[in-house]
Formats: sequence, C-alpha cells, structure tokens
Amino acid sequence: MKIFWFIPTHGDSRYLGTSKGARQVDHAYMKQIAVAVDNLGYEGVLIPTGRSCEDPWITAASLIDATQHLKFLVALRPGVTTPALAARMAATFDRLSNGRVLLNLVTGGDEAELRGDGLYEDHSTRYQTANEYVKIWREILTRSHTGEAFTFHGERLQVDDAKLLYPPVQKPYPPLWFGGSSDVAVDLAAEQVDTYLTWGEPPEAVKQKIEHVRAKAEAKGRKLTYGIRLHVIVRETNEQAWAAANELIQYLDDATIAAAQKKFAQMDSVGQQRMAALHGGNRDKLEVSPNLWAGIGLVRGGAGTALVGDPETVAARIQEYADLGIDTFIFSGYPHLEESIRFAELVFPLLPIETRAKLAQPNLTGPFGEIIANNYVPDEKKLNSSVKEPA
Repeated sequence: MKIFWFIPTHGDSRYLGTSKGARQVDHAYMKQIAVAVDNLGYEGVLIPTGRSCEDPWITAASLIDATQHLKFLVALRPGVTTPALAARMAATFDRLSNGRVLLNLVTGGDEAELRGDGLYEDHSTRYQTANEYVKIWREILTRSHTGEAFTFHGERLQVDDAKLLYPPVQKPYPPLWFGGSSDVAVDLAAEQVDTYLTWGEPPEAVKQKIEHVRAKAEAKGRKLTYGIRLHVIVRETNEQAWAAANELIQYLDDATIAAAQKKFAQMDSVGQQRMAALHGGNRDKLEVSPNLWAGIGLVRGGAGTALVGDPETVAARIQEYADLGIDTFIFSGYPHLEESIRFAELVFPLLPIETRAKLAQPNLTGPFGEIIANNYVPDEKKLNSSVKEPA
C-alpha cells in the first residue's frame, strides 16, 4: 500500500465555494506541504494540471531540493506538448531528482479549456493522439538506455530519428499513470500505462471498473497496478468527522452549486459524469456509500468524494478498497497542510504492518510536550503494541 498526498497549486481553503478562509497559493506554502508530507513518510504527491493551476512541471521541479524521498506525479499532456519534448523533460526531471518523477497521462475533459491551449480535438480524436503520443514517448525513453533512435509515422503523430542522449534513472522509463472511464480510455490504459487510477466511487463500482480494466489488460498480456484518488476527513470521533464535513460546505449556496454543475455537464469526461451522478447536485444525498461523502463534488471538478469518519473507520474503508486490488491511495483534505499531518497522526498507525514499516516514524525518545516536574517519556514498546489492525 502506497500513500500519496496532494499539492493544491490552485489555492487552498478551509471552506468550499467561498473566499472565506481561502489561502492564495505561493511557493512558500507549497513547499510547506511538500516538506511536511516528505517528513511524514508519504510516498509522493499528485500535482494537478489545468488552466486554474500553476504549471505542474515547474512547481514539482522547484520542490526537488526541499525534499528527500518524495515522488512527484506530474501531468503528461498529449497535444499540448510534443512526445519527444515530454520525454526529454521526464528524463531530465528523473535525473535531477534521482528517480523521483512519475507521469500522469491527462487527455483533457474540458474542450473549451483545451481550445485555449491550442488543442482542437474531440474526445475520440484526443485518445487516438494520446495512444500514438505514449508509444513515441515510451520508445524514446526506453531506447535512450542503449543510445538508439526511434522513427514512427502514425495517423496523428510522427517522428524521425528521435533520440535522447541522457536517459532517465528509472528503467525503462518513469512509470506512467492514467485515469479514464470511457471505453477508449480503458483500451488505452490496458495497452499503454502502468498504473490505472480511478476516482473515489463506491466500492462496488470500483470493483467493476478494476475487473474490466484488468480483463482488457490481460487480453493484451499485460498486468497493471491500481490506484484511487480520494479526499479524506478524519477526526477522533465519527461525530466530529461528519461535523467537519458539514462545516466544509457551510458557506456553499445553491447558485454556486448550480453554476458548478452546469460547467461539469459541459465536459466530455465520462469520469466527471460519473462523479456528478453520485449526488446529482443535491446536498441532501451526499453519503453515497458508507462513510463515502460526495459533498466536495458539488463544486469541485475531478475527484469529488471523501472518506469521512474516525481513524478506525477510515482505515477500514481504505482496507475495503485495498481488498479490491487498489495499492495506491492519493488523498487530500482542506486545508492541505494541516490535514496531511492530521491524517498521518490518526490513520498511519492503523494501516497494515508492511505499510507502516515504510512510513517515516518518529524516534520516540522524548520527553515531549509540557512535561513539568517529572521525567516521564513515551514507552515505545507499549505504543507499538497498542496499534490495532483495521477491521
């Protein structure tokens, strides 16, 4: 099990749909989050892409020296960059970070935004382009280890004698991740990517999706790993967690919800359609599965669900998804700095033993806190023995 966090390059807040409690994104804040999650032992961070975000490549590169182990999942955008340039960027980042870059294939979803980037392709054509794009990208990186050039002439893209002089650290190329729910997206995943991502749908829907993708991949002689993108609202009690969920949308009015849902409906992303269908814009039907809350999706595009509950409950829900074949979890919470710490403190000790062994654990030598007139320190043996496995 691998645990990732999220760096909000579009800004952060304590509440959704309002400027109240908002935090403007700047490098110092992004660095705070990156350093915190690196020290806490998170595997990596997802950095978003799109018109409302700071550029993910520059953002990630600026955080290399601030971190030691953290991996950066950054966007690969077919049609916005050429595959040869993207291969060179990936190899350079991988070398400068000593193997800490992961690539997230993003084919788009908002045609109006894509036209603003100069990409005039419909949904089906974008996937044709993406398929050829990834073939070129992978071959250039793979052949860089032996110094070979690559020539490819497809229906959408072509290169002649494409060559990369400086190969990536990771072989044969930095791992490629991708999420998509349409038939063409599943076909692309089965043939081209290493990790398939889904947004946080109810477990039964996730199970069906994974089984579908797995069958497609096996038919092509391939085996993928699987990840899920979720928000999380964890507190010491279930009552406190649900109160925090309600507080997150307490300033959200119906007009803001309606405007957001109208925008989402204009997108051609099947995944976004599935997210919107979970709640239908109705704030009275937000618990779409036990402890799976769709309130964030009222106004946020993309991942719109959160696990809500006390630590034991959240850990149990994580294990439910893990039992379906999910081995990577990309979480986030509002505000992202504080919630990354809260999640680590409350939930990390309840994760499976092999996962806990990989996480950065404090050296409990003490003393800690306001200890007056005594020399009591934590008993590490007792602390470790008190950790429970999730139900």
